[in-house]
Amino acid sequence: MGKHMLKRIDLIFKNEHDTDAILQKIFKRSNEDLINDLIGSGLKGRGGAGFPTGLKWKLTSEAEGDEKYVICNADEGEPGTFKDREILSQVPHKVLTGMAACGRIIGAKKGFIYLRGEYNFLKPDLQKEIDNFHTTLKSLKSDFRIEIFSGSGAYICGEESSLMESMEGRRGEPRNKPPFPTEIGYLGKPTVINNVETLAHAWTIFKYGPKKFRDLGVQDSRGSKLFSVSGDTPVAGIYELELGMSLQDFVDDFGDGDTKAVQVGGAAGFCVPRKKFRETAIGYQGKLTGISLPTGGSMMLFNSSRSMYNVLKNYLEFFEEESCGQCTPCRVGCQQLLEGVEAVKRGDKPHHYLDKLMRLTETMKLTAKCGLGQSVANSFSSIVENFREEMIY
Repeated sequence: MGKHMLKRIDLIFKNEHDTDAILQKIFKRSNEDLINDLIGSGLKGRGGAGFPTGLKWKLTSEAEGDEKYVICNADEGEPGTFKDREILSQVPHKVLTGMAACGRIIGAKKGFIYLRGEYNFLKPDLQKEIDNFHTTLKSLKSDFRIEIFSGSGAYICGEESSLMESMEGRRGEPRNKPPFPTEIGYLGKPTVINNVETLAHAWTIFKYGPKKFRDLGVQDSRGSKLFSVSGDTPVAGIYELELGMSLQDFVDDFGDGDTKAVQVGGAAGFCVPRKKFRETAIGYQGKLTGISLPTGGSMMLFNSSRSMYNVLKNYLEFFEEESCGQCTPCRVGCQQLLEGVEAVKRGDKPHHYLDKLMRLTETMKLTAKCGLGQSVANSFSSIVENFREEMIY
């Protein structure tokens, strides 16, 4: 580990079990005050997209509908991400409290935890937590109830509209947008869908006030974030850090002294080479200096022993397998990218064929129906641009 020590934050996993008191505090306050706290905190969705949480809840609360729903997206399928599993194992009450607060604000009586199929081993303990939570809600005269919905192991169902299609008994395929879930969501009703970590952060904000959260991070990237650190690192694991840090500071703390690249945001994210560590910050686009990259939490480190061609090939095989096949740009594009890089590596195609493949990723980014097909360009272009020689020889 390097000499530079990033400040470790202890908010998410802090051992706090005063659920009753937090709920009483929430239910005594007005919806407007609660929304203002969320907006004032600067909390953005921790699934990677970064939509302002307070605004999402506000829009859903204002939408017309006789029924509304709250969904916790626990379909943690992005390669290299394993933080949500730990949140639901260690501090599920924080997530449940965030869901109940959202239900109170938007006027929903029903909430769902969409649990990744591979996480079904969590169900028994999680159900016990939910049953105890319902008892607490009942004592507060709240009729909000939460159910667990098990996914079927499809990566595409991490996308919110595919998730809702799955819950409604259909094949997990993305919907056209607009309309957005805040207007027409689950069963055609206004719906809030938030990531596990986002809802856990709501606990902190409602307990301590927005300032404690806002004082962490930097402008446009407020608060702390959980990072799943893996790859060539001596200290793999889950760490809560402030947003806005430079990638160089991250590598100084978590690298093995020979880090040549970091994949920020999993297979759907960007591969940053060593020469760009100092100019790259981890956060949302805004007034950060240099390049700022959002992430759902996955941080994979690669040292000089790794073939970036093999890394890219692995990602493309994953995308080809997980494409739902609904739209041609993604279904055919993923296949052509994989076959293309393999052909160049074998020498069956000239090295400038990579430029044609790069143009294909730009087309996919513009025309694919959802984030899966659109984000293939991120890892492909960043790896090919920065490690082109490894694609050829």
